Parts: sequence; C-alpha cells; structure tokens
Amino acid sequence: MDLAKYCVNAVLVEGRSVRGVAAATGRSKSWVHRHVALYRAGGDEALTPLKRGPKVPANLTSAALEDEIVAWRKRLAGDGLDAGARTILWHLSQSGVSAPALSTIHRVLRRRGFVTPQPQKRPRSSWMRFESSLPNETWQSDMTHWHLEDERPVEIINFIDDYSRAVLASVAVPVATAAEVVRIFFETAAVYGLPASVLSDNGAIYTAAYRGGHTGMEIELAALGITFKHGKPYHPQTQGKVERYHLTLKKWLRKRPAAATLAELQAQIDRFIHIYNEERPHTARGCPPMRAWRALDKATIEIDGQPLLAHTKVRRDRIDKTGCFTLRYRSKLHHVGVGREHRAKRVLILVADLDVRVIDEDGVTIRHLELDPSVDYQRRDRDIV
Repeated sequence: MDLAKYCVNAVLVEGRSVRGVAAATGRSKSWVHRHVALYRAGGDEALTPLKRGPKVPANLTSAALEDEIVAWRKRLAGDGLDAGARTILWHLSQSGVSAPALSTIHRVLRRRGFVTPQPQKRPRSSWMRFESSLPNETWQSDMTHWHLEDERPVEIINFIDDYSRAVLASVAVPVATAAEVVRIFFETAAVYGLPASVLSDNGAIYTAAYRGGHTGMEIELAALGITFKHGKPYHPQTQGKVERYHLTLKKWLRKRPAAATLAELQAQIDRFIHIYNEERPHTARGCPPMRAWRALDKATIEIDGQPLLAHTKVRRDRIDKTGCFTLRYRSKLHHVGVGREHRAKRVLILVADLDVRVIDEDGVTIRHLELDPSVDYQRRDRDIV
C-alpha cells in the first residue's frame, strides 16, 4: 500500500484525525485532506499519480522521419549494401534531410524491430586496430571464390588501399595464378601509382617462401623496393580490410541475378566498385572511400634516393638481342639502348613524363635518362647521373 492510500484508509476506515495522520506520516494536513477528497471523488484510481510533463515530448522523433529511416534501411538492405545506422545517417544528410543523432537512428531501428540487441558482442573499445596514415602506404590483396550461373567456379583477385579502404582492383579470373596477380598489380599501379608496401596472406599466388622459392610478385616488388608483408598463417584478421570487402561484395552479388559468363560477372563487380568507392560512405572514414583516397598526398617509394611519384607509369619488358627496348611516347616509338651485356634480361621501365628509369630483376638501375622526343635512338648523353 502506498502512502496516499494508507492515509486515506487511516482517516476514513480507522477514524483517525487528519492532524494525527499527518503528524504520524510527516505530511501536511492539506496533503492528507487533498487525497481524502480525491478518493471520495474518484476512488482508488484518483490516487494514482498523474505523469508529469507534456503528453508528447518536444524532442520525440516524428513519424515521418522514422518512416524515412526505415525506408533507407529497406532500400539499402534490398540492394545488398550496408544498412547500419551510420550509413543511413550519411544518406539522410546527403539527401538534405535534417538528420537526427546516430543514437536516435539506432533506437528507431531497434524500436521498429530491425536491430536485435546483442549484449554479448565484444565492445569496440577492446579492439586493437591498425591502419596506414596515407593512401598508397599499404595495399591489401587477397583472392576469393565465386561461381557463375552454371555453378562453374571462378575466382576474384582484389587490391584494397589500407588507409582509405578504396577498392583499387577487383578482377574476376577463371583461376587465380601468380602471373595474374602480377598482371593485375601493374595494371592497378598504372592508374593509382605504386604503393610503398603490399600486405597479403601466405597463399601460393603471393609467396613461395615455404617452398624455398619466390613468386613473380615477390620478385617484382623486390626489384622496385616495395615492402611485401604477409599475415600469420590461419590469421585472416591481419588482412581484415580486404577480407571484409569480400563479405560486402558477395552480399551485393547475391542480390543480383547469377552471371552467365565471366564478362557478365566482371560488369557486375565493376558496377559494385563504383557504388562502393563513390556512392556509399565507409564507416571507418565517414565518406566514400575514393574521396578519402583523393584527399591526401600519396605515400611513395624511393629509387636511387628519388621518390617514385603516383603518376609514374610502370612497364615490364625484355631487352632484345641488340641490347635495346622500344618505348612509345605520344604515339611515336623510340629505341633505348642499355647494352648488349643485358640482352634477354627482364626489366622494369619506370616512366614519369620524360624521365625514364630501367631496373633489372635485382633492383639495380641499369639506365636512367631524359627522353628526347625529337630523335628515335636515345643517345647516352641524355643519361641522368
């Protein structure tokens, strides 16, 4: 029995005086009189305290805004994209809606039944994370499996920028080989510049250290002075960013009709890369990944003490029997000689406008020159010492 009912019972049932009941309970006589009068007018229900404050809180999220949040949730989830509170907040802001707080969106999703509380999940504060400080400081690479409409297996080779999470390459191939990884790496570098380091797992297409040998990727990166790092065996968390991309990509692909051919699958992947890089925010950066990649200067490697800038083009070639190779500049071919002692040798050619460097498989620069577009054969007096 609460205090109000006790006082009313003492006065009306027990016949005690209002003054005596007030003194015994520490309340005023007017307080006791008021509750006795309330009981006489409305019974027990009249003694129930009324809720204070406005009937509709001023800061209550409107039904229209809740519906907009739910609509974004359904739309993103239906497309196979991330549909968490952070992503919905970003889309609301981009669409011109006065977006509520992140916690408000989460409460709306939970109230509408889209989020199930998971108190057993590990708190974010306990995570130990690492990330690069600049774009191109580290690229993460890995391969994942997929299948075509007829259940024919294919594989997808991916390169992700560690800092921005931008997808730099996502290429479907019949079978992922070491040669394909090298090809895709240099095609990607031709667009985005060379990274300072590469991180991968210990798959056979990336390393042959446990077989006592070297893969093409290990040889090519060593020649360029690019650090090649590998995660611990059976510890995919080291390459967590590219592993997470695999889940995101596959979630999106499952919402699409199964591709009948490799070309059709690649078209689907290319469409997703555009959405992933340019249209959707990444929770780690708070903006689309490619916007974060463009925002900062790029990390660079150095060759002969000189930084290799992002616009440097990389080409692989083999020296012919005369000790030369050809280089096309503005649709015109030029012959560059490096000496007969290097004939049949595989080399890397780095071209930054007119600056040309030729590097052998051991990472040694065998010629560095400034190209003269006016002549065919590049004389030795054009060499940079």
